[in-house]
Order: sequence, then C-alpha cells, then structure tokens
Amino acid sequence: MYRFLFSSKWLGYLLLAAIFATACVFLGRWQMDRRAETLAEIDRVVTNYSAAPVPFAEARDQFMKLEPAKEWTQVELTGSYDVAGQRVVRNRPLNGQPGYEVVVPFRLASGETVVVDRGWLPIGNKNPGSPDSVPEPPAGEVTAVVRLKHPEPELQRGAPEGQLASIDLAAYSAQLGYPLLTGAYGQLASETPPAAEMPIAFPKPSTEEGTHLSYSLQWFAFGVLMFVGFGYAARQQARNAAIDAEDEDGDLPAGTVHSATGPARRRPSPPRKRKKATSEEEEDALLDAQGY
Repeated sequence: MYRFLFSSKWLGYLLLAAIFATACVFLGRWQMDRRAETLAEIDRVVTNYSAAPVPFAEARDQFMKLEPAKEWTQVELTGSYDVAGQRVVRNRPLNGQPGYEVVVPFRLASGETVVVDRGWLPIGNKNPGSPDSVPEPPAGEVTAVVRLKHPEPELQRGAPEGQLASIDLAAYSAQLGYPLLTGAYGQLASETPPAAEMPIAFPKPSTEEGTHLSYSLQWFAFGVLMFVGFGYAARQQARNAAIDAEDEDGDLPAGTVHSATGPARRRPSPPRKRKKATSEEEEDALLDAQGY
C-alpha cells in the first residue's frame, strides 16, 4: 500500500522535510544559546549590581582584564577627574532616544588612570551633531562608586573633535597621550561631592528573560510538524489509491470475481435445467407403468 514512498517523487518530499526540520532544530538551538547568554547576564546583574562596593586595590586586576563574571561589580575610587580629557561618545540611544555618553579620565591617588562613564545626554538643538552642553564633573578630590563594564571594540569610522565613536579605551588613551587602564571602565553609580549638574543616570539593566525559550520551542515544534504533515500526506495518498482500486473493481463485467492472489476469473455458469417432457412422452411413460 505504501510502496509509492520509495518513488523519486516521495523521496524528494522526504528530503525536503528533513532539510526543513534540520533548519528548525538549528534555529531552536540558536535561540537556546541566546537564552543562556541572557540568563548569564541576568545572574551577573542580580549578583553584582547592588552588592557592596569593593576598594580599587581589590579590583585593580579587573581594570587590567575584566572577567565576565565580575561585570557590574561596584568599585570605590578616590582621586580626581581630568576635565581636559573629557569626551562624548556618539550614537548612544537610551529608551529609544538618540544621544551621547560622557566619559572622563579619573586619576587615582596611586597615579593610575581609569575611565568613568558619567551618564547620558540627549542630542542638542543648538549645534547639530553635539549636545547643547556637557556638565562638568566636580573639581578636587572625589570619591566615586562605579560599576565595571567591558571596553568596546574600535569602530572603523571617525568622530568630530572632542568625541569618540565608541568606548575603545586603547584609542582613547592614544588621544589623551598618557596611559589608561584599558581592561575595563566604570559606569558611574554615585560620587561625593556631587556635581552641580549631572548627565542622566543609566537605568538598571533589565532582568527579564525575554522570549527566547518560547521561540526555541516553536522552532522545534515546526520541525516535528513537518514530519507529521509528511505522514498525513502519505496516508491520504494510500487511502486515495485504495479507493481508486475499489472503483476499478466495480467496473468489471458481471460474474467477474476479483482475486487477491491472481487475475480476475469468470464464475462457472450454473447447470442448465432439463426441458419438460412433451405430452406424448408422458402418455407413453404412463402406459409402460401400467404394463401395457
């Protein structure tokens, strides 16, 4: 009944179903990988974002090379801002609005310098391509609490004077002309004394998992449904073939029997009935019976 599945046509259908299912599995696993990355980021935020700040001496190695698990760790810095080295970073959207971020070198009492991202500014209305004003950090000795962030890669595009295309610490150090600790920078959480005017503070990162799990399950389901559809189509084909065979049997001449093991053969004809005897034959038979 299902011998048609070995035809080139149905084998081609099966190959297409397998290719589609393989693609669905690949996309489902990709969504699962993205979910794993999101869960790891959520775990770092929950663990480090609001934890007690550690002194710079304990976190110095992280400013040299930041471990992924240490991202968002709060570090307490003591030193002063280098206002002359302040820059704005271009193309930094926040909540769907275009804008900039303000980064400033922070020179520690040890003589080392790290970069502090002090916050976000909206695009300006006075001068295209720059904010209307950039708030200056507090002068003198400052105690700042920052959260560790990974530096960004270099972007192959330029930026106007006083601006950066990305938070690429190596390129920033080259502009300043003195060394920076380039393994991490700090996103400002608080500073003492506070500045008269501050950029907009960064919001806490989202701890929502998102839809990666549901998307991955949908892709896996699509892959299974492809084979379910193939099986349903094969069953319908087999049923249609059986119906066609029954219709062909109904078109055979009367008296023809369909055999499951061989060709159709004609039924034997019933025996013929004898003709009735004529009246003379009956009379002769009666006389013989009476002895005449």
